[in-house]
Amino acid sequence: MPSTRPSAAAARGGQATVLLVEDNTVLRETLGLTLSRAGMRAVFAADGAAGLDVFATTEPDVVVLDLGLPVLDGWQVLARIREQSDVPVLMLNAQSLEHDKVRGLEAGADDYLAKPFGTRELLARIRALARRPRTAPPATSLLRVESAELELDVRARIARLRGEPLELTPVEWRLLLALVRERGRALSRAELLALAWDDPAGIGPDRVKYAVLRLRRKLGAAGALIESVRGFGYRLV
Repeated sequence: MPSTRPSAAAARGGQATVLLVEDNTVLRETLGLTLSRAGMRAVFAADGAAGLDVFATTEPDVVVLDLGLPVLDGWQVLARIREQSDVPVLMLNAQSLEHDKVRGLEAGADDYLAKPFGTRELLARIRALARRPRTAPPATSLLRVESAELELDVRARIARLRGEPLELTPVEWRLLLALVRERGRALSRAELLALAWDDPAGIGPDRVKYAVLRLRRKLGAAGALIESVRGFGYRLV
């Protein structure tokens, strides 16, 4: 059974730090004032890339993350956060479609709230997430593909093939990580763009094709495990 640790809010005497990643200025300022009046410390970001920067420097207790962000969207930000942290994430979306809710929860979000919403409900959800005990980080965070003697150390961001470190670009690392994590499932080119590139806007599917080709070369014989799914994308078999 995994061990747990109290949230950082408990360690600070009860004041929760909430990172609000929202591009709507009026909503961001309104929610910031609401959080402050509720005794919480609010920190802000107006786009996905800035959100990751603030996340890295503030260690928030809860992240409130809008899906429709510029630069990096909410899906990309959530994926990056989950590479390194189990911090509770509450996703906001202008739509209440069931498949978006399911996708968010399956991607690692802890809660989901559709706009428009009441501030009392938002505060109640944030307080519940801030009280939740956090899972203690494991001694290692290794993903292995035994048949290829491939090992990924997620926390150290190192891939090893037969015990030797691979020299991967950030895009190649994130491509490999996505394929290993979703081994057996075909990932579309659009999914891989969102997961591996910092700013996928304007990037065509050929960019994924050539990045996968380079990754296969670096993997040598193990590169054959990356299977092309015609007209769709790739999967690790």
